Parts: sequence; C-alpha cells; structure tokens
Amino acid sequence: MLTVLIDYESGNLHSAEKAFQRMAAEVGGGEVLVSARPEDVARADRIVLPGDGAFPACCNALAGAGAGSVLEALREAVEVRGRPFLGICVGMQLMARTGQEYETTEGLGWIDGDVTRITPEDPALKVPHMGWNDLVVERPHPVLEGIETGQHAYFVHSYHMKVATPDQRLAYAEYGEPVTAIVGRDTMIGTQFHPEKSQATGLRLIANFLTWAP
Repeated sequence: MLTVLIDYESGNLHSAEKAFQRMAAEVGGGEVLVSARPEDVARADRIVLPGDGAFPACCNALAGAGAGSVLEALREAVEVRGRPFLGICVGMQLMARTGQEYETTEGLGWIDGDVTRITPEDPALKVPHMGWNDLVVERPHPVLEGIETGQHAYFVHSYHMKVATPDQRLAYAEYGEPVTAIVGRDTMIGTQFHPEKSQATGLRLIANFLTWAP
C-alpha cells in the first residue's frame, strides 16, 4: 500500500509527511512517499495533495510539477481509476470548478463549487481566518468516523469554497459565515484545515483516510 504526497513546491511538506508516516505506522497503512514524479502518482494506492499559497500559483505549479505531467497522472489516477484522494488547504480548493483569487482560474472541477474570499459580516473577525475553530459535521463519511461536531481543527486561509451542491459539503466552521471545512464525493475528500496540525482530530482523519476502502 503506497500513499503519495504530491510535492509541487507549494508549502512545507515536512509536518504533513511526519503525520502521515506516524499514522501509517499505527494503522498498518503501508508506505508514505513525498514525490513530484508522475510515475509515483500513477502507482499510488492513495494520493494526498497539500498546498499553501495562492490558488493560481498552486494551479500553475501543479501543472508544471515533475518530469512530464503530474496533473495528468493525478487526473488519471483519481478520475479514471478511482484512487482515494485527499486535498489539504489549497489542495482542497483546487478540487473546485474555479478559484477567484486575483483572477478567475480553472480548478480540477471535482467539486461543484467556486473558491471566493471569506467575507465575515462582523468587522471584528479578521481575514485571514487563522487558528483553531470548531467543526460542524453535516454528513457522515468513512474518513470522518470518530470526528464529531465541536471538535477543533487548525485553519489558515483567506479564501474558501462556496459549494453549489449541498451534499458535497461534509462539514463547515462558523466564522461570521459558514466556512467550508470538508468536502467530498466518490473517492475524493478535501479539508480546508490542516489535519497534520490539528492534533487528535487531524490524526484521526489521517488514520481514517489511510484505511478507507471506497
């Protein structure tokens, strides 16, 4: 069993790699590999797409990562072969139809939604949304087993996904407006928060993902 964390030079992967390796060892989740090679993405049993930074830059980096096209390998693995996929932070946002950060940028189109700036009605709430916030779990999912409303997760972002198909939003956090926290459909799931920085809640989600058999 191989889980590949895609390295497309969009953020520090060290903490994510350590968290996935730790939970893989605990639950028998096999090997965890950080790679920018399309051939590694192609042979992966599970794929994780982290991401920090601006939506357009992350899109461009993903399209240009590795020798050949990591993006093509990713689409083949997830869309055609149904490999379990987890997007984290901007990696989750890239699952949307478009991002509206700086300019309109086409996403992967896996989730029926668009990424827009957070606009809390309360002026006391600053953007970026940074720090711990409670999750409100709306729909059950195998990767959310043991994770309940009221548990905390760690967020750092200024943009979030507005989901057009309600059943694709699995959880949200309240920050002057409902801020999408988890999305999913088929073999794909994404978290706006960083599970590798979210202590027990995040580690449980990682463990669930590593043992998920959709």
